[in-house]
Amino acid sequence: MRILHVVHQYPPDHTGGTELFVSWFTHTLAQQGHEVAVFHRQSAAGSGMAQRDESGITIYSAWNGRFQPTSRFLTTFRSPPLQQAFNQVLATFKPELVHVHHLMGLPTQILTSLTQKGIPYIVTLNDFWWVCANAQLITNYSQEICTGPKAYLNCAKCVLARANQPQFPPAFPALAIPLAWRNAHLRRALKQASQIITPAKFVRQWYVEHGLPPEKITLLPPGLNYPRRPLTSPHTSFRVGYLGGLSWQKGVHVLVEAFNQLPPTAELWLAGDPDFDPTYVRRLKSSGRAQFLGKINRQAVWEMLAQLDVVVVPSLWYEAFCLVISEAFAMGVPVIAANLGVLSERIRPEVDGLLVPPGDVDQLAKALLRLHDEPDLLAKLRQNILPVPTVADHVAALTQLYHEMLKQNSKMRK
Repeated sequence: MRILHVVHQYPPDHTGGTELFVSWFTHTLAQQGHEVAVFHRQSAAGSGMAQRDESGITIYSAWNGRFQPTSRFLTTFRSPPLQQAFNQVLATFKPELVHVHHLMGLPTQILTSLTQKGIPYIVTLNDFWWVCANAQLITNYSQEICTGPKAYLNCAKCVLARANQPQFPPAFPALAIPLAWRNAHLRRALKQASQIITPAKFVRQWYVEHGLPPEKITLLPPGLNYPRRPLTSPHTSFRVGYLGGLSWQKGVHVLVEAFNQLPPTAELWLAGDPDFDPTYVRRLKSSGRAQFLGKINRQAVWEMLAQLDVVVVPSLWYEAFCLVISEAFAMGVPVIAANLGVLSERIRPEVDGLLVPPGDVDQLAKALLRLHDEPDLLAKLRQNILPVPTVADHVAALTQLYHEMLKQNSKMRK
């Protein structure tokens, strides 16, 4: 098969969960003999497109200005340079099908052009961006979980808060119009997709409640490439770890405050990019006794996990899957997570981890103290961790779906 993958960002420029998975996934497809290409947007001045080969995969990097919130939003409606670059890729690569992993910062017209050319496409919902411009359903004005658009007036308030503007200027209601228009474009693009994939039951149910037909949605959690589970690294201290974004939405400050209630023999290791939100990182450093490891590579992730007793995921917003949980489980490390959305679905309380109310410092501290004081409980949680599906497992299921899509598309065109 000739498969083109579309994603908003790609390594090495960006290495979030979606970007990493697309990289692993496409390389596995290529190793199995499929012809694979990736089209993504790059942040750069001017406009253009570059092409490179990456272990047999053709990477097309298109750009039309640097990433800015306003330009990303407007690009959803129209971007002739990016549309032209995509048309060039279609003419050169000639895909049999297209897999869309994210469309942020890219125009919806690229999907319309696929429909016009009779090329089937599949969409993976890696977050809530197709309905929420913030992507993770948390408000900029109150930092609270959001249930979705309410006549798009709450969305307009989010836009104003993000731009540090007054909440109710005279033109406030007018901002709801382009936000509603945005969602109409994206909803049409989703309805034209041959198939939609969600990584978790919570994500599937949320999108069904917001208008997607359930019969069109396939539940398929992503897999993970990981080394063989190591033996527990011997140490005398109780080691708590966090890996991910160092931002308030991730609730790292909640973990730091909770950890302060543990005895001095405990250690807290935080791995993440300190330059993403320097002000927030300074706050974290001034309020606790954590060790900051900085931004670490894949090998360092496994080395860190091999030395931890527990990983904490204290998110204050809805995760769509949470790759860190898979990484921890792959290395046999239990997880304490916020009892919120997908995290509640992925952790089996008292079996392979613990759940605590989101944002509750005292309850998180109690959970950490339990594991600190009860080594038998920690050992039980370790033993109960199930094997983590691999990328190859995921690819096997998805290639079957690809074949079914192509067969169905062939019947429709006859």
